[in-house]
Amino acid sequence: MKIKFCGASSGVTGSCHLLTTGNHKVLLDCGQFQGGKAQEALNFEPFPFEPSEIECVILSHAHIDHCGRLPLLVKRGFTGKIYCTDATGDLLDVMLKDSGFIHEKDAEWKSKRAARAGKPPVEPLYTYKDACEALKYVEPILYDQQIQINDDMKIVFNDAGHILGSAITELWVKEDDKESKIVFSGDLGMVNRPILRDPTIIKKADYVIMETTYGNRNHPQNATSIKQLLDIVLKTTRRGGTVVIPSFAVGRTQELIFEFNKFYEEHSDYKDELDKLMVYVDSPMATTATEVFRKNAQVFDEETRDYILRGDNPLDFKNLRFTRSTAESQALNFDKSPKIIISASGMCEAGRIRHHLKHNLWDARSSVIFVGYQAEGTLGKILVEGTKDVTLFGEEVHVNAEIYNLEGFSGHADQNGLFAWIAGFRQKPKQVFLVHGEEQSKIDFGKLIHDKLAYEPVVVLGNSEYELDMNTATILNKEQAEADAISDEEIHDVRSKISGIHNDIENILYNADLVMGRNISPEKLIRINNIVQEMEKATINLGSTVTEEDRSSAQV
Repeated sequence: MKIKFCGASSGVTGSCHLLTTGNHKVLLDCGQFQGGKAQEALNFEPFPFEPSEIECVILSHAHIDHCGRLPLLVKRGFTGKIYCTDATGDLLDVMLKDSGFIHEKDAEWKSKRAARAGKPPVEPLYTYKDACEALKYVEPILYDQQIQINDDMKIVFNDAGHILGSAITELWVKEDDKESKIVFSGDLGMVNRPILRDPTIIKKADYVIMETTYGNRNHPQNATSIKQLLDIVLKTTRRGGTVVIPSFAVGRTQELIFEFNKFYEEHSDYKDELDKLMVYVDSPMATTATEVFRKNAQVFDEETRDYILRGDNPLDFKNLRFTRSTAESQALNFDKSPKIIISASGMCEAGRIRHHLKHNLWDARSSVIFVGYQAEGTLGKILVEGTKDVTLFGEEVHVNAEIYNLEGFSGHADQNGLFAWIAGFRQKPKQVFLVHGEEQSKIDFGKLIHDKLAYEPVVVLGNSEYELDMNTATILNKEQAEADAISDEEIHDVRSKISGIHNDIENILYNADLVMGRNISPEKLIRINNIVQEMEKATINLGSTVTEEDRSSAQV
């Protein structure tokens, strides 16, 4: 068995790893390179494998640096399944279509410039139509479901806590009558963050492929960043300025909505001020993504689920507005009243955020707050580093606005979080591969786990390939894996989940007694009925599974 690292091996974008056995070729992610002209150019290069030979893609999550070349993969010959969580599948529909549209528009703009220079037109990396075609191959599955993807491989998705639907993949591979287990971290999230659950601790693996985005840095406490955010908002709006927040449409935007919701609810002493302060989410994709979040509340953390069961939508409040049309977006820059604008993209490389920066960077009353990772070469990185002059839409803009970088909002685990996750393995994996980080970040994190855990990790650099010797590895055989899968701990976990569902239903029924029949709309009644029908089917299937004869036990 071989593993070839084809992306996110020399940086943090373009995640793509090829697993090859004697009978199968499987991809872990197929992401887009981002960050500047040199990185973007890599997307147009041939894949370091033949797409038509790839049997399936196992996708960790829906961020473009992990999924953004899937339409290109299909365009170049891939016809297999794309396995992901069901929430990731919903987000992919948003992300890939938007990405295809952006590539088309970008190519149109470049072609016009080329025509004026007497050069040939520019072809897009892929189109909206290509994105729609790729979506046909998506095969969504739930967290914690074990799925056989071929005769020799099975997978389980665990919550990575990074964005909605993000997954840590457990992959069992059988070759030469032996079975080994690979764990792919995807991108890991921070613990104790709003909306999402904490990353799952995995207990056993033969091989680990692990991200190291913040392998040599720790974030400020989230509570500190939230206080800073609110202090900046009040200081800026009191002097008549606008708060501009470049934010990733998926994940970070929803977390900000959640925090602003709490802020408006809990700070009654600022009520007069807050009643006049509007929060605008100016991104069609972020708007649609928020709707996807609301649809997938089943994967939220306990705090957020409690909000919902109390009848409070944590992703909505009275001063929140979503803008879709270009005219609505433009109007924000001619509205002189203090306000908050949350807009994509998070690194300021495209989208409406560049227009809002053009109209606000020059204004000393305004503030720009960065709340996520800024890759090298991006406009966001340049602004965070303190540049005083930028060019936007051919116009030079002097930076007078206050610039803030609140790393406590990062969706990535910091060094402490990464270490806690890798330290969770009960047995030392045979090998740990460090990917998805700048070179120094990987080296520093590698030294940390060497010194504290006695690991000898591989710091992956470039498109390198490694042989995984299953014959000499510490193998988790099939019987061992199955025994582990039915431990007392996991039986207790399933029972707790069933009990928790029972309690949630009791709360829902209580609220239903209060509202059902009181001018309920036909549309809402239809939605409720559809969900109840799905629950009824699932309940019958659960009952049938619980009561059926366990033949493997009966044969012993």
